[in-house]
Amino acid sequence: MHTHQEIEIFSRLFQPENANLTADASRSLLAVEFTEVDQQRMHELADKAQQGCLSEREQDEADSYSFVGNVLGILKSKARRSLDKTSGIPSSTDE
Repeated sequence: MHTHQEIEIFSRLFQPENANLTADASRSLLAVEFTEVDQQRMHELADKAQQGCLSEREQDEADSYSFVGNVLGILKSKARRSLDKTSGIPSSTDE
């Protein structure tokens, strides 16, 4: 299982606050999305989690999706900031 510490390490590694990606790289990162199959699977896992009937394997899978989503969020944050920097518009989309 991935931990909150791993997300923090990735955040320090990618430094989303440093807007140093090219516009092309930023747009490419922002275009990355989970496939429809993955989105459906995440929805199924979320439904089962709400019902309290995830197996251990399914919980691990849900944790993996969460981890990947968090890392992707870090990268997209950096991409948004980089695009904002090149356009001169302050970032308002970062959380």
